[in-house]
Amino acid sequence: MSTVRLLTPQMAGLLQRIQRAKRMPFHAMPPAEARALYAVSAEVLEPPRAPLARVEDLTVRGADGHALAARLYCNAPGTPPVLLYLHGGGFVIGGLETHDSLCRQLALRSGGAVLALDYRLAPEHRFPTAVDDAWAVMRWLASQGGTLGIDPKRIAVGGDSAGGTLAATCALHARDIGLPLALQLLITPGTAAHADTASHKLFANGFLLEAADIGWFFDHYIDRHHRRDWRFAPLEADDVDGVAPACVILAECDPLVDEGLAYADKLRAAGVAVELELYRGLTHDFIKMGRALKEAGKAQTIAGAALQKAWNP
Repeated sequence: MSTVRLLTPQMAGLLQRIQRAKRMPFHAMPPAEARALYAVSAEVLEPPRAPLARVEDLTVRGADGHALAARLYCNAPGTPPVLLYLHGGGFVIGGLETHDSLCRQLALRSGGAVLALDYRLAPEHRFPTAVDDAWAVMRWLASQGGTLGIDPKRIAVGGDSAGGTLAATCALHARDIGLPLALQLLITPGTAAHADTASHKLFANGFLLEAADIGWFFDHYIDRHHRRDWRFAPLEADDVDGVAPACVILAECDPLVDEGLAYADKLRAAGVAVELELYRGLTHDFIKMGRALKEAGKAQTIAGAALQKAWNP
């Protein structure tokens, strides 16, 4: 069967419209231009930004004391739990604005707060700067999060794509330093050292996330001889015993789907509780296409419910 026939009619039609627009691919642009393009296009298919009781821009500190922008979203009274959210974009593009709508939805649907982090990007800041930034802010939330009016004893980490990779590494680091996390929310995460699984070959072209773009992201972010470091490829971790429970949301027609499934299997084999949701006929980034795909809202609801359950066992 043709791989195109795996797509839902809505997803196939959406990809056709995207292809007709003849947008220049990220890999054909310098990083600054790619960031600008992503900034204006990332929320085109999302519903309007939901109003919340509290949306606050903050400054937090990375591992070396560098000032990092962050944004706190909250619609809950009292002292809510918090999700540290790490945006996707291949470690090269993306930021607070590209994922604002999604973070608002996660705050609404979970009943908790969301702290979105604008970690430093490659190639200006190559591996492991993004990892170090994410870890430092997670630790800060646990020790100083009360200053934001949230509950520092109920923390979850999450992210999509490259942000899902960072969230998985946060969960491993939290285990290693004895910091209890309620949940790791992994949305279409990258987890493998090299883009060499069957799904990378099957969905290399024509399914939104292109093989050439993945190579461009990787080359900007990390040297090839470092790619088996578990901080880049969580599947390479010696063990995942004792990490936080996971909610893993995957898309069937995504180059990253095989490594997402493999990581869910690795977690389960270690006795970690895993809720796995595989959305058939959809591509990478579908969760940010709520105006066009009903499954995006369903996945956001699943994520919100998983967070709510983890925060209130």
